Amino acid sequence: MRQRATGNGMPGRKVRMMLVVALGLAAGLVVACGAGPGTEGTKPLAVPAATRTIAWDFEDVPAGQLPEGWHVGATGKGRPLATWEVVPDESAPSGKQVLALTRTNHSSGRTFNLCWTDRVTFRDGVIRVKFRANTGRIDQGGGITWRFQDEDNYYVARFNPLEDNFRYYRVKDGWRHLLLSADVHLEPGWHQMKIVQLGNRFEGWLDGKRLLAGTDDTFPGAGKVGLWTKADAVTSFDDFTVELFGDDPGEGK
Repeated sequence: MRQRATGNGMPGRKVRMMLVVALGLAAGLVVACGAGPGTEGTKPLAVPAATRTIAWDFEDVPAGQLPEGWHVGATGKGRPLATWEVVPDESAPSGKQVLALTRTNHSSGRTFNLCWTDRVTFRDGVIRVKFRANTGRIDQGGGITWRFQDEDNYYVARFNPLEDNFRYYRVKDGWRHLLLSADVHLEPGWHQMKIVQLGNRFEGWLDGKRLLAGTDDTFPGAGKVGLWTKADAVTSFDDFTVELFGDDPGEGK
């Protein structure tokens, strides 16, 4: 499915899902349940040893601020940016603080809310994050963005508890293209997402289960990494960890 991050509001969910399936079938896209497309009968990618690991637990960041080197933006121009900030959270998976989108500050159903760091240059490696979907009427949840070139060009993997699916997209020139989708239900609370990228090969994991596996050649080079939600999805994140393969520089807190 191709969707532009512009405009106000969005079509009904049933219409959107029918359109996703119709376009996906026309393009030869597999929309899978259970294990996810490309995972049955295949082995996980052989992951080399990381040359560097960069991690953020957000514990040493003053509440109400962003970690040093992190930035807020959006795919979909002309609206106020969402508020991302470190906040206290007694339920945090580690420590007592998390990084959260706390207010969207807009009513657009098609804006993609972004928070990324310039402290990592990522081409190949593993990215992990723990996340909790808090609220959202149009959308909930969120996920990881990587090989991030700018606010209109990047990969993203996200989980949406309203739709009970885990999806892998590319965003090219502000248009979002669905690449892979797996149906999965997660109970409310904290969960872990992991992506593995090696060359043009990708895997997506939720809570230790490999649900997505495929290839794409849109963004072959390195880029930044960060976090993503859509529309009014208010989400908390913790323990953001990046393992690099190769000589890409990076640092984190």
